[in-house]
Amino acid sequence: MTIRSLRKQPPVKLVFPTLIILFLTCLFCILTNLQTISYLFRPLWDKPPPPFKRIPHYYAENVSMGHLCELHGWTPRSEPRQVFDAIIFSNELDLLELRWRELEPYVSKFVILESNTTFTGIPKPLFFDSNRERFTFAEGKIVHGVFPGKKRSKGQPYEDPFVLEGQQRVAMNWLLRDAGISDGDAVIMSDADEIPSPHTVKFLQWCDGIPDVMHLEMREYMYSFEFPVDFSSWRASVHIYSRKWTQYRHSRQTDLILSDAGWHCSFCFRRLSDFVFKMKGYSHADRVKRKEFLDYSRIQRHICKGYDLFDMLPEKYSFKELISNIGPIQRSASAVHLPAFLIQNAARFRFLLPGGCLREP
Repeated sequence: MTIRSLRKQPPVKLVFPTLIILFLTCLFCILTNLQTISYLFRPLWDKPPPPFKRIPHYYAENVSMGHLCELHGWTPRSEPRQVFDAIIFSNELDLLELRWRELEPYVSKFVILESNTTFTGIPKPLFFDSNRERFTFAEGKIVHGVFPGKKRSKGQPYEDPFVLEGQQRVAMNWLLRDAGISDGDAVIMSDADEIPSPHTVKFLQWCDGIPDVMHLEMREYMYSFEFPVDFSSWRASVHIYSRKWTQYRHSRQTDLILSDAGWHCSFCFRRLSDFVFKMKGYSHADRVKRKEFLDYSRIQRHICKGYDLFDMLPEKYSFKELISNIGPIQRSASAVHLPAFLIQNAARFRFLLPGGCLREP
């Protein structure tokens, strides 16, 4: 019986190589899926940032600004404050027109900075400068600057894209001064796809007593206004300008946030080529793990189904939130409470509305 049982056991010589193969296979799977694994277990190793103190947002049509200021605990002004809208621009031409058309009556200066390279060092055209005729409606208010980017030579490693992004934000401080901003003016600091609502900008014009710095909570959308995500967008902010301490930033600067203050439409492009351009050029370009991520047919399929372009798990801090947010974004048939210029020009911007998921190549 003992001899028979011993014969059934695998030879000792095969055990060690088998364990090595299993170990290497597991190690390969972990390394190739490290980001997915880290996001899956994020609730174990990361803590959520401190919660914001939300400022209730009161607004309704045909209600006076004086009354709205008072509802917020602010004081109506006798004359409007100057408002500067400052953005670092890449290639979001459609969203830029939508933004400026929406805000033009209330903004004193549109300050726009663009570079001849992406954050990852890829040479690019000056998209705004070469399409400036599209924005003649705001020509008298535009202050345009060009940042000399750093091109990456073939064979050189990528420089940290957040360093190049930070350098452009520093350059925006000087461009704001060239635009004539003064102490007490209001400045909006946001990306081109983070669009404040017009009545939010009216508060900056007509109310005294608003916080010196507050973030803007925005409705988050992906690919178009057909795919609402949540209210997680908070990086846009407004500042009452002070030459001594105001710095252009896109990070958390205060615990105060104004609720429901605009729209953040991420990856909301008309053409598939624009998706590829951003995926290769923005600060999170390292998320492109495989060449097929840039395939037009794959991108189109992911847009229409509401899938994540990078096959990433949601960035959540609890397993409950993580599990509830896994899967495609649910479609919405609502086109209510969207930018007025978008609805007025629905035929031109069909790709941003429900039913318009198909993109041009």
